[in-house]
Amino acid sequence: MPLTLTVSDEVRTLVPGFTHLAIEAHGLVNGPSDEVSSALLDDAARRLAERLAGQAPDKDPHVAAWRAAYSAFGAKPSRTRNSAEALAKRALADGGLPRINRLVDAYNAISVAHLIPVGGEDLDKIQGEMRLVRATGDEAFVTTAGGEESVEHPEPGEVIWCDEAGVTCRRWNWRQGPRTRIDDDTVNAVFLLESLTPMTREELVAAGNELAESLEKLNPGARITVRDPE
Repeated sequence: MPLTLTVSDEVRTLVPGFTHLAIEAHGLVNGPSDEVSSALLDDAARRLAERLAGQAPDKDPHVAAWRAAYSAFGAKPSRTRNSAEALAKRALADGGLPRINRLVDAYNAISVAHLIPVGGEDLDKIQGEMRLVRATGDEAFVTTAGGEESVEHPEPGEVIWCDEAGVTCRRWNWRQGPRTRIDDDTVNAVFLLESLTPMTREELVAAGNELAESLEKLNPGARITVRDPE
């Protein structure tokens, strides 16, 4: 059964124009970053530099829309940047983009090239459906601190992704929890591309199709399904 993804009415009301596109992939073979995944990141950094033409990422209209969305639920966008802006800043810095693993490299490349938040979750570690909601503040976000497991709680009203076991990502797409993240052993995954106005549906679909092509290139034989935007 395909993973169920729902967006609460509260989030829709808070930030009109939000659209997401999900890609499910089964039969993946992940592993450490290699020449192919590194080349995707290098090309994405080049495309980003051309797109920005010397401007800071927050001057891009889509990034600016995400900053406004973060402000709408009480986050400080300069302190807790959305994932697209955070990656873009790293891409433009001297150290460049991090190499994580082949699958994460693939979706990070799409995020940077298109300036869109993109996340990936291990389907086998998700419990039940995934929901984008405004937090009550009681939800559990299991993370690590100092090498030890610790539990945090989102702020009331914070926008979070969660499943039946707890929070999977805080502040919309700011920080993913380790429980469901993609690692070298991941074989089934869902990738989520998140857009706001002024990004068009056509631009979102183009980014999704490009990610699907990258996944097929890295994983010949994998079963990849690109869903319609919602």
